[in-house]
Amino acid sequence: MQPRSQGKRTHWWLLILPFAGLLFPGFYAHAEPALFGFPFFYWYQFGWLLVSSALTAFVYLRSR
Repeated sequence: MQPRSQGKRTHWWLLILPFAGLLFPGFYAHAEPALFGFPFFYWYQFGWLLVSSALTAFVYLRSR
């Protein structure tokens, strides 16, 4: 096995974004604006699910 590169690992900081985006529910605990009948609270969290999946994949591929 090769030792891991000790280069820049600034992409790891991207994993903090989903945590920060969902840290304060008071910010997004609203019913309006609704999207396709779903309150803002639900589609905001679902949006972060997609964003955090993409960020996790990006960080994984960059750190391989």
